[in-house]
Amino acid sequence: MPRSDSLPHRLRDGLVAADFTYDAVAGLLGPVAHAALSRNETTPGLRRTEDESPLATLTRLFLLQARVGERAADRALAGLLDELAAEGFVQRSGGEVVARLDVRPYAADGVDLWVVSDLTPGLDGAPTSVGADHVLGISPAATSLAQLTIRAPVGDALDLGTGCGVQSLHLATHTDRVVATDVNVRALWVTRFNLALNDVPSGRVDVRGGSFFEPVAGDAFDLITTNPPFVISPATEEPLVYRDSGLPGDRAVEHVVTVAPDHLRPGGWCQVLANWVVARDRSWDERLAGWIRDDCDALVVQRETLDPAAYVELWLKDAGRHGGPAGARRYDEWLGWFDRQGVEAIGFGWVNLRRREGGTPHRELLDWPYDLEQPIGPAIAEWAADHDGQPIADADLLDLHLVTRPDVLQETRGAPGAEHPEAIVLRRQRGLRWAEQVTTAEAALVGACDGDLSVGRIVQALSVLLDREASGLRAELLPRVRSLCEQGFLQTR
Repeated sequence: MPRSDSLPHRLRDGLVAADFTYDAVAGLLGPVAHAALSRNETTPGLRRTEDESPLATLTRLFLLQARVGERAADRALAGLLDELAAEGFVQRSGGEVVARLDVRPYAADGVDLWVVSDLTPGLDGAPTSVGADHVLGISPAATSLAQLTIRAPVGDALDLGTGCGVQSLHLATHTDRVVATDVNVRALWVTRFNLALNDVPSGRVDVRGGSFFEPVAGDAFDLITTNPPFVISPATEEPLVYRDSGLPGDRAVEHVVTVAPDHLRPGGWCQVLANWVVARDRSWDERLAGWIRDDCDALVVQRETLDPAAYVELWLKDAGRHGGPAGARRYDEWLGWFDRQGVEAIGFGWVNLRRREGGTPHRELLDWPYDLEQPIGPAIAEWAADHDGQPIADADLLDLHLVTRPDVLQETRGAPGAEHPEAIVLRRQRGLRWAEQVTTAEAALVGACDGDLSVGRIVQALSVLLDREASGLRAELLPRVRSLCEQGFLQTR
């Protein structure tokens, strides 16, 4: 922590007084400049922040990384300029001030928060090489993990590899206690500062140093969230701690997935945002299925894949090491390693594990690059609930009174004027937004599920309407009814 324990609280007061919030900054910049900043372009934002108001000054200083006058900076920072300069947040030179750390407004569940981190590299395409102990700020991966996390109230949570502490800020709102760990000493300092900056009660989050699960040996949790250092590389250079584990390939992610259940209480969840290898000689889902223990339910979702060249370019640019002779050598070395390892592509997605309390575990591995609803956490919890309990016997299934969920829409495809559609698709509008192609009989059954008639009576009526033998239609439809219930198209009344 800074030499003055009160600095985070006084800085917060200054940020509030300047109205330095996510919504206020977005309003000041406007949609064009705000979108440009998300692409690391500052010119439109600089044009919108020239009036030296406290909000404009803080936006220029921390988000746009522009120089501002000392007098405007001290006014915007509520007289804390000297102290922040002494603590390394800013640097003064020739009557001007430049940021050395990022102080960024953030919003979660309608609450204004602020997150300190190292500066965003590569603004306006400038070549910037980050240090090995760089502390990443609010990245797309961080927000994706926050949206993935199930927010049910629980006792103990683990923020594994906390970085700047943004996941701990979320976890502290719905858990009794959080343990936040990181191997990066600077990240631990930043996390403690951010907790104090956002008035998280003392003792709510226990910040510990160490690698992977070492700091929590013998501890068990109800929820583990992690965005581990998942970049897949030959691990031949000094690692950037926020993204590189020092282990070759996807060994770091495999380690987290296989060891996490040892630290989960029965019914507890581990939710991982990660990359993994898609090998030439083995399907990605078969490979990842080998990581999942028999005592866990698992929902693994591959959201996208990148070819090796695109992947290497992405992470070379991320580290400011793209271009020039050194970058070209590293590019070639990385691609050569991928080729020798038989890597066809790199997958990106989620691994959701739930420690079983008994019964048969359920696992599902999906290639799902489609649009989905955010936050997705509630849909993950719903998926688990839909697969709890014992399978329903066919006779009992026939007695159920089912209803079609209100978010289900039906789409038909075919030539205009055709007597019969070429395809009928049921599509959910919530959660993963499942889509399922169905037959005419299946669509008719779903359309009739309004809770009034049992499944058996609906099938009997359809056999008459479709001129089908009832027993054959039952045998055809019952497996599909079971599947449509599991995917959330149908539910009990």
